[in-house]
Amino acid sequence: MDEIDAIRAEGPLRRLFGPHLPARGSGHLWARWIFLRALGAVFFSAFYSLAFQIHGLMGPHGILPAGEYLATVARELGLLQGLWYAPSLLWLGAGDWSLTFLVAAGLAASVLLFLNVWPRATIAACGVLFLSFVSAAQDFSSYQSDGMLLEAALISLFLAPRGLRPGFGEAYPPSWAARFMLVWEWFRIYFESGVVKLATGDPQWRALTAMDHYYENGPLPTWIGWYVQQLPHWFHAVTAFLVLALELAVCWLAFLPRRARLVCFGVVTPFQVGIILTANYTFLNYLVLFLGVLLVDDRAFAALAPLARRVPARARAFFAPRAAPAPAPVATWRVAAAAFVLVWVFYATVLEFPALPAPPGPLAAPAVALEPFRVANPYHLFGSMTEARYEIEFQGSRDGAHWLAYPFRYKPQDPAKPPGLYAPYQPRFEWNLWFASLDAWEENPWVVRTEALLLERSPAVMRLFAGDPFAGGPPPRYVRSVNWLYRFTDLATKRTTGLWWAREDLGPFAPALERKPDGTIAAMPDE
Repeated sequence: MDEIDAIRAEGPLRRLFGPHLPARGSGHLWARWIFLRALGAVFFSAFYSLAFQIHGLMGPHGILPAGEYLATVARELGLLQGLWYAPSLLWLGAGDWSLTFLVAAGLAASVLLFLNVWPRATIAACGVLFLSFVSAAQDFSSYQSDGMLLEAALISLFLAPRGLRPGFGEAYPPSWAARFMLVWEWFRIYFESGVVKLATGDPQWRALTAMDHYYENGPLPTWIGWYVQQLPHWFHAVTAFLVLALELAVCWLAFLPRRARLVCFGVVTPFQVGIILTANYTFLNYLVLFLGVLLVDDRAFAALAPLARRVPARARAFFAPRAAPAPAPVATWRVAAAAFVLVWVFYATVLEFPALPAPPGPLAAPAVALEPFRVANPYHLFGSMTEARYEIEFQGSRDGAHWLAYPFRYKPQDPAKPPGLYAPYQPRFEWNLWFASLDAWEENPWVVRTEALLLERSPAVMRLFAGDPFAGGPPPRYVRSVNWLYRFTDLATKRTTGLWWAREDLGPFAPALERKPDGTIAAMPDE
């Protein structure tokens, strides 16, 4: 009896949405256990990143204050509609202490989830706290990875076992529907990204040149990517073809019988590891990597039993202290609630599928209702490839003639400094500058707001940078933002000069600001 046969042997509602333990080791207890530990680690990375940035991003003295934003939402929409439009605990208060509490609570919940303590409650806490940030962070939460994490968290509520210390959760094995929905999310991330690469008509994907400069043009390159960039065009053309093949064809193996699923896992895992090593896409690839673990059943993990015996018994007992002989009964209302939520999310994600016509208003209403919660999203990674790398740099001056650059923590800036490996850490401020560099400053007024806060020497904003070039002396009178064009150097140049980057000054990006003698801030006269 395979997994599908075991499901059919149960009742019509419970066989899909209730706890389900198939015969002959084809269940997913191990996969669930590993995925939920990874989910806790991913949430920890997200909240840990915010610990050093959230006040500068959205605090009262930050770039895009959450309190001001929520007040505007309430004024424009009314309080009740505003609560639905921007679901966030920060409605209760968006001061520095509230932001600190949000991050600290998120870190605590993610650690407990990783340690397998009350997983359903800790997943819910992580999801609510992260949604509270996402809903109020405006431009600093406009990433597909945020939606991926929130979607995975909601579905994982129905995947996770009940109880304070459930161990492997044999008493509450994962339902077929919950695992399917996470695999469905995993599939959409791949397939929708492949479809959009062709649908946009980007000539780089059609000519298989999309990877020729991919490694230098992403938000945060790595030094490993620098070396891969040096490989000949044929390698990058083959890579581009393999990306399309994996996203458009290989990912379909996830819905085929067991052997095909294992082959799929064996193919996509090194693919994700390669992305992690050659680019810094925050926690995105780690989440996708561990979503793929749900393709592997317990029979496959049983082959690793000899390795598991090397783990100290005390450590094994800490994570999985109990075992139950059979699934425990679950109330019908719980099964019905799971069915309602998962079917709703599935319906909404189908409507978001690329290339499908937009449905009439009433049919689209369920998907529209979920939009503020970011749990039913379209995914379209790298539909159009950037053809050059632009970098915005902030500079200050006391006299308007001699300018000093504000040093970044992670972005390319010093041509002699190698790009690093930072993921899953996400420096949202520097990420946003990469996106802003692709548009006009008018589309990103927060860049000018940053200039003003640098003139004011806002402590929260200054902490977003690696240092203050004016520390120990008078503050700058002028601050400006300039745009640079960056390119990887080649092997010969690096050998002779030690430079990882070549850069070209493209001039001002946004209007420069001046602090007047009376303390007011105004646009600096054109030079």
